[in-house]
Amino acid sequence: MNGQPNTRLSDLFGLAGWSKGELARMVNRQAAAMGHPQLATDTSRVRRWIDMGEIPRDPVPRVLAALFTERLGRVVTIEDLGLVRHGRTGKRQSGGNAEHPDGVPWAPERTAAVLTEFTGMDLMLNRRGLVGAGAALAAGSALSTAMHDWLHTDPALAADAPRFEDPLHADPAGFDRYEAAPIGSQEIEELERSVEVFRAWDAARGGGLQRKAVVGQLNEVGGMLSYRHPDHLQRRLWGVAANLAVLAGWMSHDVGLEPTAQKYFVIAAHAAREGGDRPRAGEALSRAARQMVHLGRPDDALDLMKLAKSGSGEEVLPRTRAMLHTIEAWAQASMGKGQAMRRTLGQAEDLFVSDRGDVPPPSWMQLFDEADMHGMQALAYRTLAEHEPSAAATAQRHAKEALKLRESGRDRSKIFDHISLASACFIADDPEQADRYARLALTSMGANSSHRTWDRLREMYRLTGQYSSYPKIHDLREEIKLALPNGSLKPRGGGNSARA
Repeated sequence: MNGQPNTRLSDLFGLAGWSKGELARMVNRQAAAMGHPQLATDTSRVRRWIDMGEIPRDPVPRVLAALFTERLGRVVTIEDLGLVRHGRTGKRQSGGNAEHPDGVPWAPERTAAVLTEFTGMDLMLNRRGLVGAGAALAAGSALSTAMHDWLHTDPALAADAPRFEDPLHADPAGFDRYEAAPIGSQEIEELERSVEVFRAWDAARGGGLQRKAVVGQLNEVGGMLSYRHPDHLQRRLWGVAANLAVLAGWMSHDVGLEPTAQKYFVIAAHAAREGGDRPRAGEALSRAARQMVHLGRPDDALDLMKLAKSGSGEEVLPRTRAMLHTIEAWAQASMGKGQAMRRTLGQAEDLFVSDRGDVPPPSWMQLFDEADMHGMQALAYRTLAEHEPSAAATAQRHAKEALKLRESGRDRSKIFDHISLASACFIADDPEQADRYARLALTSMGANSSHRTWDRLREMYRLTGQYSSYPKIHDLREEIKLALPNGSLKPRGGGNSARA
């Protein structure tokens, strides 16, 4: 007990709308259901948790996380409730504060436990048909400030990580926890192959249909990580965790679960950093930056991109650096900074062509090929065309090149390319060509579960307004209405939210 109010718990308690007595009774009932019938909590104890900062012993934090998760309809972790005991290793990094005493969103030794706890709660929401969109996104500047010093230090790998008497030293996570046991290289190879299968499915069909399977796999990997394997296996396992967490985040973003997606991107950065893969950590943060641009927060995206680029380390390949530059350029385009955007894209092109291919790209970069390079350039110029209509012609050229180069299985990217191309044609006052490309996008929409395709289609619908008296465009507008969910033509909050 520190005598200071637990503001995190207090805020969530206010959102839940319970009385302290109600919460005490629910804790007792939930604990009994989880196999702890001896637990007896009362109103005065709840008051001490909230008003005095007392941290209850296990299993109470897990019980509270489950209750708040179900009540609020989004994942609420022990961290979110402010019920984590810090300082177990006797070390404290510089740059800490009252919110994050270790200078990062959670202490390094907590990564496996946070991963398992968060995925377990996410799976519980899936089972009960709840949604996870009720939380607030952290600002990009807040994330980058919290993670900067931590990301730039050497990884705390197993060789020099703190040792505990019990090898299963991660705190209990409570739900769907994998029974920790040693695994070998063959099992890790199978996990690595499963990542490739999930990644291919996401690229073809969108994140909606396989998100739960990815989260479940990540939950199991979190349990595996709580057992201390030989260093070389532990690092590979952290790599699997990072890849799955990025994919879970991207799939969550793809279906509109934005706060959940952000948490997975941060988990991925932690996991990559624990495995000593700084480029992977930087790429994970770049995903969070792309999310910020999508939500109309390009200034936050630029904050995150500074961290992603500087934190990736010296070993990052030119093609990876090119990809990071394209995201930065998209954020600049969203802000109408045409000169900066063109300069950044020029640097991206130089980096891309300078990659000789003598070093094989990591698995997570293999989808960023020449087609993707043109696709991102098309998106940046199409976004800039909202501020500088003359940029629409360049957007069309890059979108056409992307479509020509797209490999089979990249169905979602093709939809995005067609929508970028159609939108650029509308901005360039060419409704005939715009209608053609828009209909090509619509033909593939039904087989894709990506909400982001709806967002871009909604933005394109806005551009059709000035041509609504044209018979073809009138019909197109009606078809777009049928393709979108009911009520989704209403603009989303955050300005440029549909331009992701």
